[in-house]
Amino acid sequence: MGNLEQVAIFLLAAVVAVALFKWLRLGSVLGFLAAGIVLGPWGFSVTADIEQMHAIAEFGVVLLLFVIGLELQPSRLLVLRKTVFGLGFAQVLVTTLALGGAALLLGMTWRTALVVGFGLSLSSTPLVLQLLAERRQLQAQHGRSAFGILLFQDLAVMPALALLPLLAPAGAVTSSEPGWIVAAKLVAVLIGLVIGSRLLLRPLLRIVGETRTPEVFTAAALLVVIATALAVNAVGLSMALGAFLAGVLLADSEYRHELEADIEPFKGLLLGLFFMSVGISLNLGLLFENPLRMFGYTLAFMALKMLAAFGVGRLARHPPAAARRLAIALPAGGEFAFVLFALGVSDRILDPAQAEELVIAVTLSMALSPLLLSLYDFLAPRLAPAPAPFDTINEPGNRVIIAGYGRFGQIVSRVLRARRITFTVLEVSQTQIDFVRRLGNKVYYGDASRLELLRAAHTEQAEVFVLAIDDVEASVRTAELVRRSFPAVRVLARARNRQHAFRLMDLGVHWVIRDTYLSSLEMAREALTSLGVPDPQATQAIDTFREHDERTLALQNAVKDDETKLLATTKEAARQLEQLFEADVSDPES
Repeated sequence: MGNLEQVAIFLLAAVVAVALFKWLRLGSVLGFLAAGIVLGPWGFSVTADIEQMHAIAEFGVVLLLFVIGLELQPSRLLVLRKTVFGLGFAQVLVTTLALGGAALLLGMTWRTALVVGFGLSLSSTPLVLQLLAERRQLQAQHGRSAFGILLFQDLAVMPALALLPLLAPAGAVTSSEPGWIVAAKLVAVLIGLVIGSRLLLRPLLRIVGETRTPEVFTAAALLVVIATALAVNAVGLSMALGAFLAGVLLADSEYRHELEADIEPFKGLLLGLFFMSVGISLNLGLLFENPLRMFGYTLAFMALKMLAAFGVGRLARHPPAAARRLAIALPAGGEFAFVLFALGVSDRILDPAQAEELVIAVTLSMALSPLLLSLYDFLAPRLAPAPAPFDTINEPGNRVIIAGYGRFGQIVSRVLRARRITFTVLEVSQTQIDFVRRLGNKVYYGDASRLELLRAAHTEQAEVFVLAIDDVEASVRTAELVRRSFPAVRVLARARNRQHAFRLMDLGVHWVIRDTYLSSLEMAREALTSLGVPDPQATQAIDTFREHDERTLALQNAVKDDETKLLATTKEAARQLEQLFEADVSDPES
């Protein structure tokens, strides 16, 4: 069979399998894997050239890592630094220790256990993000946390690929050079790439961009990928590492968006090529010989990953429901595990038989993950505890309803009480209610995000609904319910941060104030007066800042999903604010 016929069969299998798996809501990744299995030696054996399969797999890995590196824009890492380097690092560390410890108990050496633990701690970025996107959960708390964790995992692969040869036993690596020389070469290559990207890469892209020929620009990008991969490989390091570095360097260039636009049509096929090659090389004989053992390994490491993710989520103060959904989203293995295990075999850290079993386990986990998520979506509402009861409200409707009676809601109520304005308070924490009632205040117990409680509180008769709930997700649910069910009521809401404010603004909340915002402004005014600024000028400065920040908040809400534009508006807003203050200082009337 000729090469062209093989390409046609590959494309046909991919189209049919991916369409079928997407229809079953199992994701395109599993579709490509299934297509590879069908075409491989356990299917129709379309390709029997083992060396050719390895070449395809290696090139697919190189292209995959380049695409991932291209998406790791430094500005994105800066915005998500707490989630990425905090939650992400904790998840990888805890999961690696748990799985590595289990590998040690199974009799593996510490080198093998470390590679196995780290490789299995990774999850499939395209699979998880696709599953969350299909369920519209990327903007939920667990969705944002999952994205940050996946981003850290992608980052962690780069040093892992570089350090993997250092774990090889003596005499395992073809090179006789000691590990410190390999590490020195890596550092030298990194420095050379950074310098070269500044002195050669950007001028080259600028020259190519002036041709205004997209094909040439795409070719230049691929040239950079291949050249960087070959340069890194020339010093004995992985070509995949070189491709990843090339992507990271291009991600920081001013041509990033043009590169993404040119490469985006090929991105899915490049990922599909890699997954199909994995499916082709999959040794299903191990699964058929001992299915209980393979499924046992798979379920065991998935369970450990879920326990670790749930624990990390709770340590990050996620509500139990969000921590559970985070755990359900991340149990599968990832595509980088295939890369690490293959390199582990070449460096003699892993036995080929061990690597084949691990690849089977990771593939099974990727197949089971969508099913597990669908099962959770089906069972969670049915197994959830019955809604908590709420107090009976016998009083007539009041002009104001306050949802949430912590520090924020209590101050609002004190002002209203001083003005003799009646209000109804709803609070979900029984502990807080018991404390407040001892002070003589009347508060009703119940979850304000439940429609029956809002109706019992006669929300339809209220003029103002003060949303002072501390939990972000509960706050958003309540705001959405009130705006949908009681559109005539004016909703005034507190927000924990800017992102929370954006979500409330999208729901049509009439007025949003961020926590500590006004107190911070008052502190700033006091700082100015303490520094000798006259009180009228200090007050004017604070008023100028507040008006400018409110305008900026409205502008940023329109571009909140585009991090590049969001950062650009932030920088532009800071520049405009400086100009406003300079004008005030230079104005003799001020």
